[in-house]
Amino acid sequence: MSRDDPASRRAAGPRLFCDLTQSWSEVGGGVRTYLLHKRRHILEQTPHSHLMIIPGASDAVIEEERAITVTVASPRVPGSPHYRLLLRSGAVRKALQRFKPDLIESQDAYNLPWAAIGHRKRFPETALVAAYMTDFPTVYCERPFSRVIGKTLAGVCGRICYSYCGALYRRFDAVFALSENGGAAKLRAQGVGDIDVVPLGVEVGEFAPAKRDPALRRKLGLADDQPLLIYVGRLDGEKKPDVVAQAFRNLPEALGAKLVLLGEGPLKEEIAALGDGRILMPGYVRSRTELARWLASADIYVSAMADETFGISIIEAQASGLPVVGVAAGAMIDRVNQAVGRLGPVGDSAAMARNVLEVWAADRRLMSEQARAHALQFSWERSMEALFGRVYPAAFARRSEAVAGEAARALPLVRA
Repeated sequence: MSRDDPASRRAAGPRLFCDLTQSWSEVGGGVRTYLLHKRRHILEQTPHSHLMIIPGASDAVIEEERAITVTVASPRVPGSPHYRLLLRSGAVRKALQRFKPDLIESQDAYNLPWAAIGHRKRFPETALVAAYMTDFPTVYCERPFSRVIGKTLAGVCGRICYSYCGALYRRFDAVFALSENGGAAKLRAQGVGDIDVVPLGVEVGEFAPAKRDPALRRKLGLADDQPLLIYVGRLDGEKKPDVVAQAFRNLPEALGAKLVLLGEGPLKEEIAALGDGRILMPGYVRSRTELARWLASADIYVSAMADETFGISIIEAQASGLPVVGVAAGAMIDRVNQAVGRLGPVGDSAAMARNVLEVWAADRRLMSEQARAHALQFSWERSMEALFGRVYPAAFARRSEAVAGEAARALPLVRA
């Protein structure tokens, strides 16, 4: 389904929307969930078509009527076996040239956005949209570097990366973040204007307090008056489950609490080496039904992730009726207030333990109701309405203005 005349298709109405990302995992993840929901929306609710260009085990093109998936052979990310590094920008440009999308949305800030920008130089009517899905200057630069070169130099590196983000995203026709504190405010500080905030959605029908399973709690050896803490996500340095484990171990043993860490990752062995039988790590849960059962059967959701751009696991926990104990950073600030949980300093396991005890002693029934009510505002329908009703039309309008302006500037040269 190559498109030799994209202008004619644009005039006719149906468009080809392209998503270009590094952040694709076959087993889950926020970006994958977002892209699959977008594809479903495009195919079921619009006349448009959808192209995904993602990393994979091999080069492949799968065309299924209005759904096209291009995988580019990419090596695995060291220490993160479910993700791959899509470094072959030439293969990406080749795919873009073949299908000629009307709009390209990029979900990361590395080499792939530049492939999209390069494509637009050849096809200037292509609208470009950037989604700020990962706060990489902090997650992958400032925080890890601070352990090696100190906070001062790491802070300089982080500021350089944020400046890079500003220079990159100012080239796009539209930019959106997933939350105010998880991205929008940081990009505005770099001179990126007109940033929209488009929260992701949650399948709230899949998560509910009614999914609580007393049999699961009995299997874990828990009585009703013993708290079950839970965390869902990768067990790696970015997500900081080790801080959660340490906070749990700071709790009084008399509390009778247990902690479940659902996920896989390089820190799993380190946490297991603690030899604490109260910390359970069942692994990655593929079934959404099973995940909903685990969440609803717990009492408090705990996360030490400081740099969430949206926090989908937080919303799923809240939809399950769980109060949240987290850290006062990133999107967590937008998701958790005193009515639905507690936030503490980043990396402070002692403060996290104190907040767990405070939540456990609070009116958890009221907190659960308010957490559920907070989660219900997030839906994929609202996300798609924002994308296709605000962000994408704005990108097309700005691109049309830019093309018209370039044509007007070139006109005197033609006359001469």
